[in-house]
Amino acid sequence: MAIQVGEKAPDFELKDNHGKTVRLSDFRGHKNVVLLFYPFAFTGVCTGELCELRDNLPKFADRDTQLLAVSNDSVPTLRVFAEQEGLEYPLLSDFWPHGEVSRAYGVFAEDKGCALRGTFVIDKEGVVRWTVVNGLPDARDLNEYVKALDIL
Repeated sequence: MAIQVGEKAPDFELKDNHGKTVRLSDFRGHKNVVLLFYPFAFTGVCTGELCELRDNLPKFADRDTQLLAVSNDSVPTLRVFAEQEGLEYPLLSDFWPHGEVSRAYGVFAEDKGCALRGTFVIDKEGVVRWTVVNGLPDARDLNEYVKALDIL
């Protein structure tokens, strides 16, 4: 079951597409976080969602929010994907231990070996304030994230 609104977001430490360590707790007290899980790089729906986010980054920056996108792909895969698509926000690798963070948030599909499309809006205190989990083929609506951020 996915983490619910009002719960403390589980802290994690993952490598980004440049090999830099990113911790959720590093943003506590400083920025809101939109934590977005997606199945795999280089797939149609995922690429579409992540490019839409790329094209709307000011909406997050204007709301004092860090966008973090997590998949079960390896760091080298994420590096190439980010370069190819011009993604300038962190793509985090939940590759090993495989799906550990996705499982902690309750969005790992064991039968598929990847994360579902889960999004968690986390406030500056580290509490989940909004969430949605979609199945693998179902894209999310970016405008819903923005609305959730506006009420923080």
